[in-house]
Amino acid sequence: MTAEESPVFTGLFPVNGATRLYGTIGDPIRQLRMTGVMPQVFAAVGVNAVWLPFEGDADLLPVMLKALATLRNLGGFTVTIPHKTAILPLLGRVTPRAQASGSVNLVRRDPDGTLAGDIADGTGFVRGLTAQGHRVRGASVWLVGLGGAGGAIAAALCEAGVGRLLVTEIDDARAATAIDRLLRHYPNVPVAEVIAPPKGIHIAINATPLGLRPGDPLSFDPVTLDPDVVVADVIMSPVETPLLRRARAHGRKIHHGRHMLDHQIPLNLDWFGIDSKGIDIVALVRSIGT
Repeated sequence: MTAEESPVFTGLFPVNGATRLYGTIGDPIRQLRMTGVMPQVFAAVGVNAVWLPFEGDADLLPVMLKALATLRNLGGFTVTIPHKTAILPLLGRVTPRAQASGSVNLVRRDPDGTLAGDIADGTGFVRGLTAQGHRVRGASVWLVGLGGAGGAIAAALCEAGVGRLLVTEIDDARAATAIDRLLRHYPNVPVAEVIAPPKGIHIAINATPLGLRPGDPLSFDPVTLDPDVVVADVIMSPVETPLLRRARAHGRKIHHGRHMLDHQIPLNLDWFGIDSKGIDIVALVRSIGT
C-alpha cells in the first residue's frame, strides 16, 4: 500500500472487555506522540486495543512494572525518557540487541507473565536516516548523549557499518561503559570519545533530552560544524527543536526526530506480535501527522 492509498479511518474500536492495553512509560509524558498515532494504527490493522500514557518517576518504576506484569490484558508498552537504561535489569528477559545497546524501549508481557524487553530506537533512527537519503554506511558520525536512546543509536550505527563513531557524554562513567560495550560487540568499528565538536564528520546527532523543555540549552552549536554536516535530533516534540532551527538558519541540512518513530512502529508491531496485514505502516504513520 502506498502513501496515496493509506486507509481512511471511519472510527476506532470501542473499549470493552476484550480490549488489549498498550502504552508508554516515561517522565515527562506530555510530549508523547504515540497516543495519537497508535489508536489509528490499531484500527487500520484490525486490533481491539488502546494506547495509554503511564507517567512515573524513577522511584515509581519498579512499582509500575510489578503492577503492569499482573495485568493479563496487557499487550505491552514502550519506554521513553528517563527509564530506558534503568528498566533493563528489572525485566525477566531482554534480547541481545538490547544488551548491546544497554537500554530497552519495548516491553511485552509474555504468556508466562514475564516482562520481556527489546530496543527499536536505534534501528528506527538509522532506517529513518537512510529513508531520507542520508548515507550511514561508511559515514563519520558524532553522537551526543549515550543514555537510553543514545546507546541504542550508537549500537545501530555500528551495526549499520559506520566508518567512525565519535561520542560525547557528560557522565564519564556512562561514557566508559558504553564505549567498552560497543567495542566488545562491534570490534571493527572505531569508537572514540571527544569533548569538542569534531571536524570531518558527515552526521551530528543530539541524543540528549536537551530541547525537550522550553529554555533548554543546546547540546551543541551546529554553527561550529562543517557546512555540509547533517544535524539530527531524536526529540520528536517540538517537531523542530531549537537545535534544528539554528542549524537550518545557518544552512545545515537537518533531520527530525519524528523519522525515528515513523520507522520504529513497524518494529514495535512485530515485537508485540501484531500482524500489519500488508499495510505500509511507515506511510500510514506519516499520513496521520500527529
